[in-house]
Amino acid sequence: MAEATTNGYKSGSTLEKILTAGKFAATAELGPPKNADAEVIRKKAKLLKGYCDGCNITDNQTAIVRMSSIAAAAIAVQEGLEPIMQVTCRDRNRLAMQSDMLGAYALGVRNLLCLSGDHQNFGNHPTAKNVYDLDSMTLIQMVKGLRDDKKFQCGEEIKGVEPRFFIGAAENPFADPFDFRPYRLAKKAKAGADFVQTQLIYNVPKFKEFMKRVVDLGVHEQVRILAGVGPLKTVGAAKYMRDQVPGLDVPEEIVQRMEAAGKGIEDKKAKAEATREEGIKICVELIQQMREIPGVAGVHIMAIEWEEAVAQITEKAGLLPRPVVNRQQ
Repeated sequence: MAEATTNGYKSGSTLEKILTAGKFAATAELGPPKNADAEVIRKKAKLLKGYCDGCNITDNQTAIVRMSSIAAAAIAVQEGLEPIMQVTCRDRNRLAMQSDMLGAYALGVRNLLCLSGDHQNFGNHPTAKNVYDLDSMTLIQMVKGLRDDKKFQCGEEIKGVEPRFFIGAAENPFADPFDFRPYRLAKKAKAGADFVQTQLIYNVPKFKEFMKRVVDLGVHEQVRILAGVGPLKTVGAAKYMRDQVPGLDVPEEIVQRMEAAGKGIEDKKAKAEATREEGIKICVELIQQMREIPGVAGVHIMAIEWEEAVAQITEKAGLLPRPVVNRQQ
């Protein structure tokens, strides 16, 4: 075993302890900047600290070059914000990923989110060569092997401290074929995922159907499911997500509510503020609905580049104060 401080926990992270205790978890997102300014991370960390149990540090999100998720996660640790470091299969082979995991653990990271990663065609280096040495499923298995078997992916024993991460994965309940999604989630749980964060959810009835199937399979007992929610900032954003983002299901009712919020307001600033307030209101309502769905263990609040909204959302949704756990247990 690596450290006595884990005391029966897989990683000893705050997020793990809260979920293990059966508390309703809340995680958020922090997007590193497209530059080398550490102060950006520090400012965002201050906005999020105390309002979430862990915060995703994205890994070159949308295939655009940003500050390393390891460096950003290390800064978050310094600021007292618990990071959930994303690792994508797009940019690294298994040697580099395992090396990064050893380094991240040494810097205080205890949660890891395993992702395939957006294809480089969507980013600012579309001619870059992708890697995909592993897929997200085998990445999960590799991280579990490092922790539980104390072995590298090749089978070689780790001599010394092994990286003990609370392992996360992503799931899109609405992707086609819909009937297959609960079984895919079950495969990730079997591979070793401890928690799952879903894609943004706006179609609650359809998500309820997904969760009913998940519960019927007993998957919610194998992996903790955090439902993805996010505040809409503009009418344009709502329409774009409805029409252009594959795998998202944004009902027309949501778009109409965003349009109605600013209707009749002439002042542009006031109109934008009214629209943002409606976006936050919708997000709060979604969180309240998620709390009533069997099998949902928490919410993942995605407000990238709008981190200041997380405080309002968690307060209005009745998620404050966040549960306190003994970090030294």
